[in-house]
Amino acid sequence: MTITHAPAPPAAEVNAALPTEAPDHERVLITRGPRSGLTIIVAVHSTRLGQALGGARLWRYSHWTDGLADALRLSQAMTMKNAAAGLARGGGKSVVAIPAGVTLDDAQKRDAMLDLGDAVESLGGAYMTAEDVGTSAELMAVVHERTEHVCGLPAEQGGVGEPADATAAGVHASIIATLGHVFGSTDATGRHLVISGLGQVGGRLARSLAAAGARLTVTDVAADKRALADELGAAWVDPADAHRVEADVFVPCGLGGVLTPEVVDEFRVRAVVGAANNQLASRDVARLLTERRIVWAPDFVVNAGGVIYLDVASEPDADQAALDARIAGIGETVVAVLRDAEQRGSTTLEAAERLARARLDAAR
Repeated sequence: MTITHAPAPPAAEVNAALPTEAPDHERVLITRGPRSGLTIIVAVHSTRLGQALGGARLWRYSHWTDGLADALRLSQAMTMKNAAAGLARGGGKSVVAIPAGVTLDDAQKRDAMLDLGDAVESLGGAYMTAEDVGTSAELMAVVHERTEHVCGLPAEQGGVGEPADATAAGVHASIIATLGHVFGSTDATGRHLVISGLGQVGGRLARSLAAAGARLTVTDVAADKRALADELGAAWVDPADAHRVEADVFVPCGLGGVLTPEVVDEFRVRAVVGAANNQLASRDVARLLTERRIVWAPDFVVNAGGVIYLDVASEPDADQAALDARIAGIGETVVAVLRDAEQRGSTTLEAAERLARARLDAAR
């Protein structure tokens, strides 16, 4: 592993979540953007299957090491996601860390994206970035001014746009597949689902599940999202209480780490299937879910629709019907993972990792 770094913002606190062991990443770049003054982190976990692909997160952190911990975890998850999805792509992630209490205006965001582009370019093609939390296709267009190693550009600039539709479609397919595994029927009519997070993906998912006849309880930290609940005839609940609602499926679509031992202990659902990355607060939570007989569809399998879209749709001869079939096929992968876990008596996390590692090992 090669670590390159420049001075970062002064330390205000120590992040206990930062790994104390050397990460198994191929390369981690930490630099201060010369225009923005922000800490920029690019973590390349693996290029065994091909160029690393993973989004760029523009987010506020109490300390820059929180952003580093985020990048390390997310890039590792991207390796597993891309492998499990059958893509010839490695795993990487980039983070632009905004200090606590700081709000960026449009000019500052532009500077941050130009700095990110320089950081990505310096890696010589080992990593390709795309939009993620806090960024957009339009911001990726700014990154593109400094590097060719970026995808998900706006359609008017010849790109394929943001992948939220594809991500939501893959999560929807995963929920339907999980319903079939748990209840013996893939019919969502009348099934009660709790969606926590109504952002780009969660909002689309709420609409598609409502159209499929599901009964919804929804929540978001942004109170204005309640308008969507009213539009869909969904019940609204406080974010802190969402996991306590008695339902069939809990659908986490916000930030990661939501599945803690305390949350799992309070669950009154049969399954958890959602779009959020890194849902498990720790690996042992997967075992807790299994012990409570709550089926968890692993996040890096479920939310792969976006990265499949970015990879496949960016090809010159991309076929929409084939792309749609690949995304719908995520449901089949979920079924395979759930069955494997059941047959081996393992957690679904272990089953999904077996699938990803088999593909990684085949590429050695």
